[in-house]
Amino acid sequence: MDGPRVLPVIPPEIVVIDQDEPCPYLDGQIARRPMRLPTRRLRPTELDQRLEAGDRRAGPLFYTQACPSCRACEPLRIDTTRFVPTRGQRRAFSRGRRALSVELGPLVVDAPRVRLFERHQSLRGLKKHERELGAEEYHAFLVERAVESFEIRYFLGDSLVGVAITDRGAEAWSAVYTYYEPELPAPHQSLSIGTFSVLTQLELAQRSGVRWLYLGLAISDNPHMRYKLAYLPHERRIEGRWQAFEPDLRGA
Repeated sequence: MDGPRVLPVIPPEIVVIDQDEPCPYLDGQIARRPMRLPTRRLRPTELDQRLEAGDRRAGPLFYTQACPSCRACEPLRIDTTRFVPTRGQRRAFSRGRRALSVELGPLVVDAPRVRLFERHQSLRGLKKHERELGAEEYHAFLVERAVESFEIRYFLGDSLVGVAITDRGAEAWSAVYTYYEPELPAPHQSLSIGTFSVLTQLELAQRSGVRWLYLGLAISDNPHMRYKLAYLPHERRIEGRWQAFEPDLRGA
């Protein structure tokens, strides 16, 4: 790319990065995800439009996968009016409701959150570098943004054990990122905070009259991105078109 270019969308967006890079999700693949900066804060309906187009955000930037030779990344969304949890998901939600307290609030940057995020990344094998994350990097990755967002906080007693960052549109929410304590103390090791968080966001969205919850990219060959496929029914954006996937009810 010779220099920044402006895309004629509403609001206009400046393409600030557009180059091939090693894929962060699949070893040996080359990724390309042009990063675009909106020229002003997005209205809720404008966020809906970008989510509908398959966009994700990282800090204030939006991107869509444009990889040269791979189509493994599939944006996934759930219709909150149709979602039916599996028996295992219902059990995980029930255990979470008994053990955890839930709090909603604005996005916050502080030492406990940065430590928890760092611990989650380290113990789940998600870190891309050896150095520790600082408050400024946490802010740039999750908190700096051009949309309306909120936090869902999960507490075990007085301890913060999970945080979900959620963007709010008019008819859609986007689950941007969830991080949590990977090693809970006895007798809470069986809690699945990740599953509980997805189901909590689905319940909150449904109660708020929000139709869609976007879970981000589903990648069947990546163990950290494959879990989203278990939430059915859902839709995945494949070759520019949203396609429906229904649960297999044989033997149910």
